[in-house]
Amino acid sequence: MPTKVRFIGSILRPVAALCVLAVAACQLAPPYAPPSVTIPAAYKEVGPWTTAQPGDAEPRGSWWTLFDDPTLTGLEARVDAANPTLAAALAAYDQSRALAAQARSYLFPTVQTVDSSSWNRQSIERPLRGANEPNEYANNQVGAQVTYELDFWGQIRNQIASGEAQAQASAADLATARLGLHVQLAEAYFSLRGLDAQSTLLTDTVSAYQKALSLTQARHTGGVASGLDVERATTQLADARAQLTDVAAQRALYEHAIASLVGEPAPAFTIVPAVVAPPIPVIPAGLPSTLIQRRPDIAAAERLAFAANRQIGVARAAFFPNITLDPVGGFQNTGGNNLLIAPNTFWTVGPALALTLFDGGRRRAALAASKAAFTQASAEYRATVLAAFQQVEDQLALCVHYAAEAAQEAVAVRASQATTHLSLIRYREGATNYLDVVTAQTAELQAEQTELDLQTRRREASVNLVLALGGGWTTRDLPSLAESAKLEAPVSRPAAD
Repeated sequence: MPTKVRFIGSILRPVAALCVLAVAACQLAPPYAPPSVTIPAAYKEVGPWTTAQPGDAEPRGSWWTLFDDPTLTGLEARVDAANPTLAAALAAYDQSRALAAQARSYLFPTVQTVDSSSWNRQSIERPLRGANEPNEYANNQVGAQVTYELDFWGQIRNQIASGEAQAQASAADLATARLGLHVQLAEAYFSLRGLDAQSTLLTDTVSAYQKALSLTQARHTGGVASGLDVERATTQLADARAQLTDVAAQRALYEHAIASLVGEPAPAFTIVPAVVAPPIPVIPAGLPSTLIQRRPDIAAAERLAFAANRQIGVARAAFFPNITLDPVGGFQNTGGNNLLIAPNTFWTVGPALALTLFDGGRRRAALAASKAAFTQASAEYRATVLAAFQQVEDQLALCVHYAAEAAQEAVAVRASQATTHLSLIRYREGATNYLDVVTAQTAELQAEQTELDLQTRRREASVNLVLALGGGWTTRDLPSLAESAKLEAPVSRPAAD
């Protein structure tokens, strides 16, 4: 075997061994398990909903179709296409995936060309000048340099795992933003429709009060009623008209909010007033344990805890030597056309080791900071889980208590309507004064307004229960690590079914 070949072989064998060791490098990050949180056996609040079966009855991506309102469905479809807040969240997700791919690139060597051509002159009076050295000479060089860091201590792999976990957290953040925007739209829409119902009620009330005022004026002209009755009837009518104007103002604000949510300028957007009564759906609450899997904000918090765990491994690796391979090779001569020939080859190969001996405590501080960051992320995960259970219980409580209150208020409405009817009859017959009529009318209007408000609040509570349960999102929607590295399209664009 030629001497040159034996020498190269003696160099490459340890290099190959180093590469094998790098692949089987140690893991310096602590063993990871999701932060522990006590899961209750069942929800405390009970009411008119069902227990979700495995995936069968869960509200999936287009959960708003449960309300069977074509206008709402059409508006919700426009959120994904035109909402700028959602577009910003999507861009943040794309950025996090790109950063994850950037971190993964450090697993591979960097190859650079080393090409130069120069004409040089040295000083005649230079030190250590040789007898036959020329003062002027050319230096032509063509070659390549490979830089590769051996990941003995898992620093690069932990950085990759952290970056990919952050990308997954960003995917969950995108789902959270999308779910939140759809919920905001549904809430604004139901509030607007509730105001439409209030407007219809007040319009009918103004008409009834106008007839009552005409009655009192006729009785006053005939000397049967006092001027006090006329003034009371006028006050009732004016107050109802003022409420009608206030409802119109509130409706305009909700309409403007919906315009922004669907990505349209408020001056160019209109929703035709209508009195609609979307059904209040029975939303499956599922089991408490499924909440951990279905809430995107919980998934994001858990992924951030994992990312912080891997950063501890990155910080620990800084205490160990940094080993790199930087082979360089190519052709070099001092001019002429015979550059690319065997005698002009050059190469350098061999590992380089760098170890920080003193840094004033910088690495220890970085390790302590990474451990504190993991503790913080774990605590935030637990806080997110606890808040999620609270939100579910809150909305379950509202759903059941609003339903009971609505049934009770319906009785009050019927009674108040009967009272108003009887008081008007008695007033016409002169058996009572107009104060009894005013009192009955006021009680009736308040009861009817409360009934309509309860209908709106029940629908909003149902929407917020969907939000608390995670909507149509599950942890299965998290992109895999390979998908993050390949920069594939996110699963949440445009829907998270």
